[in-house]
Amino acid sequence: MGLQQFERRLERMVEGAFARTFRGELQPIELGRRLTREMDLHRSVSVRGLVAPNLFEVALSEEDHERFEGFLDALAKELAEAAREHARTEDYTFLGPVVVEITEDRTLPKSTFEIASEVVENTETTAGWIVLADDRRIGVGSEPLTIGRMPDCAVALADPNVSRRHAEIRRDGDRVYLIDLGSTNGTRVNGVPVHQRQLADGDVVTVGITAIRFEAG
Repeated sequence: MGLQQFERRLERMVEGAFARTFRGELQPIELGRRLTREMDLHRSVSVRGLVAPNLFEVALSEEDHERFEGFLDALAKELAEAAREHARTEDYTFLGPVVVEITEDRTLPKSTFEIASEVVENTETTAGWIVLADDRRIGVGSEPLTIGRMPDCAVALADPNVSRRHAEIRRDGDRVYLIDLGSTNGTRVNGVPVHQRQLADGDVVTVGITAIRFEAG
């Protein structure tokens, strides 16, 4: 399911041009398939469950790196999201944020690539991350995170539909809770209005017209 979503998003990203532009060439979906296979091959068992790699270096040939150059950043983000979706499907745990780096290796022949992966543990005491639309990531630590229009909010949003102090994200041990602070327009998690809700990996919090994704630690 995760790879199918990945492929659909990539096709939208380039307006469905893959079938024409990349016919007979390295397809981005091949990177996604190899990346998720890398997770399966290098998963390990720990007290936290099945731990999968969270840092990936994707090496492309000079020709392919040049061909993908116009959307390398977007491709890296989509590969990272494919990894997170695969982890949710397989019930894998990450010990830190998922990072995908795409590099050029001039020794590789055209249409070949290599992926190296490793588990990199987050050294900060966070129980997860809040991911904003511009890909900013804010760790959920011991201090509550206030969401609102006020500049002093930890998650300050320029959204007129968001209250001055709209909601709060609070950590309790390994659990993370979302609490609505009596906002005018309410707070939703995965489209459902809530007053207080424990967040799970992949939950989408909507305040006003702004969507924020939660990634568990």
